[in-house]
Amino acid sequence: VVVATGSEPVMPPTSGLATARPWTSREATAADEVPASLVIIGGGVVGVEMATAYSDLGCAVTLVVRGERVLAAAEPFAGEALGEALRALGVDLRLSTEVTSVERDEDGVRLTLEPGGTVRAAEVLVATGRRPRTGDLGLETIGLTPGRPLEVDAHMQVSEVPEGWLFAVGDVTGRTATTHQGKYDARVGGDVVAARFGIDASAVTEERFSRFRADADTLAVPQVVFTRPEVAWVGRTEAQAREEGLHVRCLDVELGSAAGTSVMGDSASGRVRLVVDEDRQVIVGASFVGPEVADMLHAATIAVVGEVPLERLWHAVPAYPTMSEVWLRLLEAAGL
Repeated sequence: VVVATGSEPVMPPTSGLATARPWTSREATAADEVPASLVIIGGGVVGVEMATAYSDLGCAVTLVVRGERVLAAAEPFAGEALGEALRALGVDLRLSTEVTSVERDEDGVRLTLEPGGTVRAAEVLVATGRRPRTGDLGLETIGLTPGRPLEVDAHMQVSEVPEGWLFAVGDVTGRTATTHQGKYDARVGGDVVAARFGIDASAVTEERFSRFRADADTLAVPQVVFTRPEVAWVGRTEAQAREEGLHVRCLDVELGSAAGTSVMGDSASGRVRLVVDEDRQVIVGASFVGPEVADMLHAATIAVVGEVPLERLWHAVPAYPTMSEVWLRLLEAAGL
């Protein structure tokens, strides 16, 4: 049995919010009309992407964020750069602010804020995270707790079911909630199920079976935020690497140092950071901010997954004139 039921939005216990008919990401991406105004609660990926999209569509957007910057999971410079860009788009960005109550009337919604003030809008979008959808599957019948994620091992087998017949893939595992990571989980889980239980299962050697491991869930998880500028990262941030006890240094380069950046426009700019494990001289994390940087992410993902030594990367020649030439600048910053 493979569970792939995905995730569902988390609704904070804010007074009046649940009865104010709030939007979630589903309603926001399926709306037939653009509201005159929209308040978005939450500064994560969904919050900033929808703030960008609805602002572009002519909606007056207010983005309310509890923390000191948007995209708290990204490198601080990425969140700060995106915050400035959102303000430049006309988004009313309220940082270090909480919504204490929500009220809907005939004119729309009214939100009371902490540390003070109110804001009104036609609609309110809740973008405060998602949780695995496991509440109504009957997990209690096999000794598991409904509502909790299904924790899995590297073969996508649910760890708490020793018989080995239950697998889970995607958001329901409580790991990285992205479509591409869910597809990766499914490829690994499908291979394992086919190898263990398929018609030719007896022909699968232990060596071949050992390759079916979802190692990228811990080594190199790619994330793209489709805003303007785009934000993309893979692997660890500097803070995460240091928390893990790694001896790291950061290589920071302006995206404009690559000749190909000018092709994106005279005002095109951005920044790239590599997090380098000094003991092994390999990249353990990479972050990009700038136009179309999502297309540059896979090269970094390969470098992280493959643990390619920096000295070897020096021989990977990027084409001219493309933004990928920023890799030359990064390796120069490394002293190569």
